[in-house]
Amino acid sequence: MPWVVRDAVDDINRAVGRRWQGLDRMLPGRADLPEGCAAPLVAGGANGRPAGLGVCRHEHVPADTLNQTWGTTGRFSLIVRLREPDASGALDDLLGQWRDHLAGLPGAGAADTAAMVSWPSRDVSGVNALLRHGMQALTVIAVRSAPAGPSNHRLPGGHRLPGGLVIREAGPADLDAVTGFEMGVIRYDAHFGSAIVRPATEALVRAETQAALARRPAWAWLAERDGRPAGLVHVQPPEHSGWVSGMTRPGVTAYLQTMFVRPGERGGGVGAALVRHAHGVLDARGVETTLLHYAQVNPLSAPFWSRMGYRPLWTGWEVRPAASLH
Repeated sequence: MPWVVRDAVDDINRAVGRRWQGLDRMLPGRADLPEGCAAPLVAGGANGRPAGLGVCRHEHVPADTLNQTWGTTGRFSLIVRLREPDASGALDDLLGQWRDHLAGLPGAGAADTAAMVSWPSRDVSGVNALLRHGMQALTVIAVRSAPAGPSNHRLPGGHRLPGGLVIREAGPADLDAVTGFEMGVIRYDAHFGSAIVRPATEALVRAETQAALARRPAWAWLAERDGRPAGLVHVQPPEHSGWVSGMTRPGVTAYLQTMFVRPGERGGGVGAALVRHAHGVLDARGVETTLLHYAQVNPLSAPFWSRMGYRPLWTGWEVRPAASLH
C-alpha cells in the first residue's frame, strides 16, 4: 500500500490499541489492521487525519470443513479500526463505503453469504451505526479469567455434585455419546442462525470428535447419572485455540467449544457441575483465559455463562445475504 496509507495504518493501530485497553482490559493490546481485498477504506477526520480505516476480507468456506457449519459459505468481513471514543460517525462512513464495495462484487448477493463485523461488546458507541446498516447482533465471544493466587493451581473438586452424578474424562469409547452431544449443540444453535446444519456436518463432527478423544490428556468430560451420559463439556487446549486466541490479551488461552446437557437433565445443576469441573482442570493446567461463543438470542446461554464467570468480549454482527447491507 502507498507509504501515506501505511503511515496512517501505523498511527491508527497504535491509537486503537490504546482505545481498546481503555474500553476493556481483556481486549488485545494491539490492533493491527490486516491486508484486505483492496486498499483500506478511509473515514475522514479532523486535521486531515483519518478517523478510521477498514478493510474487506473475503472467505469461501469449503464444504468439506466443519467451519461451514458455523456460518454461511461466503463470508465478507469488514475489519474496522477507529480512533475516536465516539465511533458512530466514522463507523457509519465506513459501513456506507463497504456497502458500495459489496454491491460491485460478484456473488455477494447469493443467499448463502453474509457481511460480518466483529465489534468490541463494550464499545456501545458503534451499535446504532451497525443497526442503521441493517446488521444484527448474532453471536458473542465471551471471556473468563482464571482466578488469581493459589486457586490457579487447584485441581477440580470441592463442589458438591447433584445426586448420583459422576463426572469423568471422556475417551475413545465415548465417541457415540460425545458426537450426539456435539450435534445437540449444533441443532439447537441452528434455531438462532449461528449454526447451519449441512449434509456433511454429522460426519465431520464425528471425525473431529474421534481425533479429539484420542488425545491425552483429554480436554472433554462427561457427566453420567446411573451410567447414562447426562451432559458434556469439551475444551480445545491452548495449542489448538490459536484461531481465536488473538481476540483477547496475550497469555495461555483455551476455547470452550461445547457444553450440552441432555434435555431431561436440564435445570438440575449438571451444566454448572461440568463447567466448574472443567474450570478446575484448566486452572490447574495454567490456562489464564478461556473463550467461548454463544448465540446472542439464545435464551439459555447468556444467563448461564454469566453465572459461570463469563462476560461478553466481542459481538458478531451480520446481515445475510452480504449485498443486503444498507
